[in-house]
Amino acid sequence: MDEVRDWIGPKPAIYLTTAVALLSVATGLVNVGAQSISGPLASFIPPAVQRTAGFTSALTGFLMLASAFGLRRRLRGAWFSTVVLLPVTAVQGLVQTNVASVPLIALSVLSLPTVLLSYGRFDRRIDLSTAQLAALVALIGTMAYGTIGTYALREEFGGVETLTDALYYTVVTASTVGYGDVIPASGDGARLFALSVVVLGTASFALALGSLIGPMIQARFAKALGTMTRSQLDQLENHVLVLGYGDLTEPILEELQSTVDFIVVTPDDDAATALGKRDINAIVGDPSDDEPLQRAGIDRARAVLVATNDDAQDALAILTASQLNPDARIVAAATDRENIEKLRRAGADSVISPAVIGGHLLVQSAMGGEGMEAIADRILAVEEEDDM
Repeated sequence: MDEVRDWIGPKPAIYLTTAVALLSVATGLVNVGAQSISGPLASFIPPAVQRTAGFTSALTGFLMLASAFGLRRRLRGAWFSTVVLLPVTAVQGLVQTNVASVPLIALSVLSLPTVLLSYGRFDRRIDLSTAQLAALVALIGTMAYGTIGTYALREEFGGVETLTDALYYTVVTASTVGYGDVIPASGDGARLFALSVVVLGTASFALALGSLIGPMIQARFAKALGTMTRSQLDQLENHVLVLGYGDLTEPILEELQSTVDFIVVTPDDDAATALGKRDINAIVGDPSDDEPLQRAGIDRARAVLVATNDDAQDALAILTASQLNPDARIVAAATDRENIEKLRRAGADSVISPAVIGGHLLVQSAMGGEGMEAIADRILAVEEEDDM
């Protein structure tokens, strides 16, 4: 079972959850607008219940879209909400008793095992910024203040009799929609209270929008600067980390682009920007520091290529990488032949000197000796001996 969990990555769960969410919204809208509903259970379920299920199905779909967004961030809370909502969408599809609901039921049931098996892939806690926390508190506080206050002053409002009426008035007023069907009927107290709801509601909604739009703007800057967003980083699995960037790593990147997902970690902002323009994933940071390597998902990486053009820096990067992910294969490129053994002692599984390889190729080509393939076979043989 553990092997199956390790094999299933986060992407299937994210894609299936998104598909169920969209299908739930579409099915709900179709059934809400349907004049008549037919199906095997239609005669046993009251039409009002069926239509209510259609409305709530659309609402559940939007909630699942939020869960899918949380899964992209590898949030454990989003995993729990998805596990709860998938059976709900299946039941809602069953209650709607419409042929159009059959795909929703089937996809919800089939998605649940995949999401359950991917439990270990979603292990992050919700990390809200100060602005997001403030926006959440302000929004909830405004809604509570407006609802309770309106209900307490219901005798001074026309059309407010229940808490639902009070909540409706608060949302409509705080969002500045103002339909005009519920207004202060008498008394300065009700009018002043209504003004306070408008002011607080406008401020809280503006703060909430700012906390949502801010990360989007940050993502735009990240893309322009050649860096990856946190959501993109979180979705990478079994990728390769390339620590360092320069003339030595350029051929490596060309080779990797057609074979596997990879991320370049470089301290050079200009280099990261240039890589981003070429659609190469890059983040800015010191390759020997824990933080950028953790952001690059080194705990989920299959291999690490270290080539900073500085053997001392390579050694520090190797030590950091081997501590953060002992299972990842670490390959280093030594600029000085004398440092090959030192880099091995630092923790590299394999160390290659491009200068030595280039020298062999030049000499053999000049002397008409063995070709490229034969030299490559010799290099592989040496690596196998080192592994033994």
